[in-house]
Amino acid sequence: MGNEPIADALLSDLTQRTQAAVVDVRRLVYALRPPALDELGLLSALSEQATQYSQNRLSVSLDAPEKLPPLPAAVEVAAYRIAQEALTNVVHHARATACVLRISFDERTGMLCVEVRDNGRGLGPGWGRGVGLQSMRERAEELGGICTVESPSAGGARVRAVLPCRGCGNAQAKQEGR
Repeated sequence: MGNEPIADALLSDLTQRTQAAVVDVRRLVYALRPPALDELGLLSALSEQATQYSQNRLSVSLDAPEKLPPLPAAVEVAAYRIAQEALTNVVHHARATACVLRISFDERTGMLCVEVRDNGRGLGPGWGRGVGLQSMRERAEELGGICTVESPSAGGARVRAVLPCRGCGNAQAKQEGR
């Protein structure tokens, strides 16, 4: 009985360390490159996501070019994860019937744009507090890009991330003076 305070302290310390390790593992797993990107490429992986998120009353369509220039791995992961989080938000919060995942690449500026727009109920009070919204913004900012979330006047919600792709398309040629 005299050792119970020591055992309690050890157990408490072990619990805290285990919880911290779980947080670290989750962070690392989340940051890993999704296998679908290597197996399918960004556009096909996003097409697969759109199909998976289409359910019940929700129709998700992909509006994208047939092909993208080779993109840095970090840009592919950020674009995929931002689209995935935005689609998850549509499914869980928007009460939408239609959603468009739009991917475009501006060769002149070397910018990749990922946009998810739905026809749901829009953004309600307290919408900016979620971990998912913060993670989308952080992913874009880590690459020098931006991610905005808004409720357009026409209704619904729109997530738009613009990610710089240094060395992609004509942007590289312009930087090198070609």
